[in-house]
Amino acid sequence: MNQQVVDAGAGLSVSELSGLRENLNEQRAFRLDQLAQLWQGAPARAQRARERAAVAQLEVHIQLCASARMVLADVEAALERMEQGTYGICQQCRHPIEPARLRIVPQARYCGRCHQVREARS
Repeated sequence: MNQQVVDAGAGLSVSELSGLRENLNEQRAFRLDQLAQLWQGAPARAQRARERAAVAQLEVHIQLCASARMVLADVEAALERMEQGTYGICQQCRHPIEPARLRIVPQARYCGRCHQVREARS
C-alpha cells in the first residue's frame, strides 16, 4: 500500500498500518484456532450436556462459536479493507476513523461518532 493511500485514510503511518495489520492477523489466527477447538469437542460436549441435561452449557458453547465467527468476520473484513485501500475510512460518514480508535479496535468499521449513533439506535 502506498503512502498516499494511507494518508487519505485514517492518517496512519505505514508502520502504524503495518502494526495494525499484524494485530488483525493475530486476532484472525486466534479466532480460527478458537473455532477449531470449540468444534473439536462439540460432539463430546453435546453428549455430556444431554446426559446431564445441561442445556445451558450447550447454549454457552453455541454463543461462543457465534461470537468467535462474528469477530473473525470483522477481522477478515478489516484485512480486506486494507487490501482495497479503504481501511480507516468510516463506512457511514466516509470520514477517517480516529487512529486512537483503530489502535484499540483495529477492525473498527465506523468512526467513534457514527458508532455511538448506531449503538443508540440498537
